[in-house]
Amino acid sequence: MIDKIAGLARLVATLLAIVAGFVAIPVTVNVALVLVILGLIAGLKYKPEQTVGLILVLVALPIVGSALANIPAIGAHLNAAALNIQLAAAGVTATVIAMRLYNNSRDDVGAWTASTGGAKAAAA
Repeated sequence: MIDKIAGLARLVATLLAIVAGFVAIPVTVNVALVLVILGLIAGLKYKPEQTVGLILVLVALPIVGSALANIPAIGAHLNAAALNIQLAAAGVTATVIAMRLYNNSRDDVGAWTASTGGAKAAAA
């Protein structure tokens, strides 16, 4: 179920990022905040082996956006869409990093408690 919700969040974030790049969204809607929140939710779907690719996308999007900005007539809109997608990717990356830190801490505590329990059993 989480995979479906995270996939839907990723789809909505992508669509919102592209639409917001081309259409003026009312000031009452904080597009950046919505994109980051959707990215945070979408990050729940990512596997640890996808982290490097995700970070490469996060780094490459501003470069791609500035290159697209040179296209006459629509370059500024394409740049805005790329930067909006980067906002969502930053939210995804934050979730992936938080899950990684949680898993590392859980494994460290588990290893520490297992070795402590083993020492007590050996002493008895």
